[in-house]
Amino acid sequence: MRIVFMGNPAFAIPTLKTILTSTHELAAVVSNPPKPMGRGQRLRHTAVGSYAVEHDLSVIPVEDTNSDSFITELKALNPDIFVVVAYKILPDPVIKIPPYGAINLHASLLPRYRGAAPIQWALMNGEPVTGVSIFQIASKVDTGAILKQKEIPILADDNYLSLSTRLCETGAGMIIDTLNELESGKAVAKMQDSSQASLAPKISKKITVINWSWPAEKIHNWVRGLAPHPGMITIINSKQLRIYKTSIRETSVKSRPGTVVFKSKNELQVSTGDGALALIEIQLEGKKRMAMELFLRGFPIEEGDVLG
Repeated sequence: MRIVFMGNPAFAIPTLKTILTSTHELAAVVSNPPKPMGRGQRLRHTAVGSYAVEHDLSVIPVEDTNSDSFITELKALNPDIFVVVAYKILPDPVIKIPPYGAINLHASLLPRYRGAAPIQWALMNGEPVTGVSIFQIASKVDTGAILKQKEIPILADDNYLSLSTRLCETGAGMIIDTLNELESGKAVAKMQDSSQASLAPKISKKITVINWSWPAEKIHNWVRGLAPHPGMITIINSKQLRIYKTSIRETSVKSRPGTVVFKSKNELQVSTGDGALALIEIQLEGKKRMAMELFLRGFPIEEGDVLG
């Protein structure tokens, strides 16, 4: 099949790599255009854009997927299908261009966790399993018929990075299987039951601030879901502290939530709504990410101090 691939972040790259080594033909890669970033405001490609340029692939950098010029360019490629991974919402005129339409890799067991942040919310909600769904793109976001689905267990030590890595690698193989089944006429599409749907909205800055009155397990799961980016945030001695890794601790000490209840050479425990949480990896405002042991060597904090 002749494919146009669409994607932006690193999560999409395993699928692009797998397409390149398959029997299918890659006609072009579509990604957001380079944007000025960093102190020097140098133009930088998306992760997919960078990979495509490095491997001499045909790249279409586009901001407005509704533009007539973009639609004309896509039609000229004569694609059989669009493969979409972590891109943007496609308008109906684009979806209707290829004879096989467009398929999307979504990192959840649809119809659960429809939306922009399914991996984060599955972790934040303490789910024991999640998965990958390959579905036909329809007008409404993440509602199309499912072509293939696979469950993936969520491990106790998973965070966003580790879980997303497994999901995107698994999904890459599933995309190829789906393409083969579509081409051979063996694909079976199953409509989603929207009564079972749940949402996974985009992560906003305001929800990254830790509420120490929450149960320890809930805070721990939110840290897992938002690590390594953007990280959960608290305040310590008037400085912002990002927390990337925690561990739940039992404690008999009753203190105001957010209070440092235990300090050793390599561990800091903070009281929560129902126990305590050990902070393991953190990043102080203006500093690099570090283990708690290194942080405690140079930062003045004592039992009884309050975070938040």
